[in-house]
Amino acid sequence: MSVKSLTLAAVAAFSFVAPAMADTHIMIHDPYARSAGKAAKAGAAFMTIMNHGDEADRLISVTSDAAARVELHTHLEIGDGVMKMMHVEEGFEIPAEGARMLDRGGDHVMFMGLTQPWEQGDVLTVTFTFEKSGEMVVEIPVDLERKGSMGHEHMSHGEATEDAHAGHDH
Repeated sequence: MSVKSLTLAAVAAFSFVAPAMADTHIMIHDPYARSAGKAAKAGAAFMTIMNHGDEADRLISVTSDAAARVELHTHLEIGDGVMKMMHVEEGFEIPAEGARMLDRGGDHVMFMGLTQPWEQGDVLTVTFTFEKSGEMVVEIPVDLERKGSMGHEHMSHGEATEDAHAGHDH
């Protein structure tokens, strides 16, 4: 392997290990994305967003060429243990000197209308826009093997979003 190849491999490996940062205060740690399989029309991304600054910031939008539409979502209980997924138009506050977990069964980034099937090891380029820190481009690996805590047995997506969410896995 040439020195150039080794250098490129080291840079590529480091980009997955090092947390992504914007404005030196916001860091995205351990991001990963998943979909339910090759026929899935939707997928989601999960991570921890840390704010090392002394004032709160807000994640206000996310974009990516990996899907026709990307939104910030959360799950709310609507009664009898049934959870409903909801678009969070105001975004997610990231507290000063704190963190916001985006995880399965909770807040997450939702990709609807996938432009191609996601395969284990693929990498999605995603742009996060923060109210104060601006834009941050993050490379998110697809990890279809990572296990989560939330299944579909208690999930209601509502009539308006059922087609958009068909085939995704939380």
